[in-house]
Amino acid sequence: MRTFKIIGLAFLFCLLLANSTLAHRVNLFAYAEGGRIFTESYFPDGRPVTEGRVELRDATEKLLVSGTTDDQGLYDCKIPKVSDLTIHIIASMGHRNSFLLNKAEIEAGQ
Repeated sequence: MRTFKIIGLAFLFCLLLANSTLAHRVNLFAYAEGGRIFTESYFPDGRPVTEGRVELRDATEKLLVSGTTDDQGLYDCKIPKVSDLTIHIIASMGHRNSFLLNKAEIEAGQ
């Protein structure tokens, strides 16, 4: 019986830990098409990241372009450089994530 209590408490602890981790996460998806880079940013519950800062950086972490997401969590810009690009989203309350678009994907999207 004591073993079941310990297992049950460990399980509840894991559930609480998983929920708090997901609550501080933001999702980011990016792709290149028609000479532009498009991003979509949203929270795990599906709400869009509004007014989130988007940064495109090259392999040396040099900032190439930055902007802000719209009310639907979308942002797009002209392809600034044909190379591996890391796209960062900085949302409210320190929520962050990044997405790597490699050179081949960017070339295919020109």
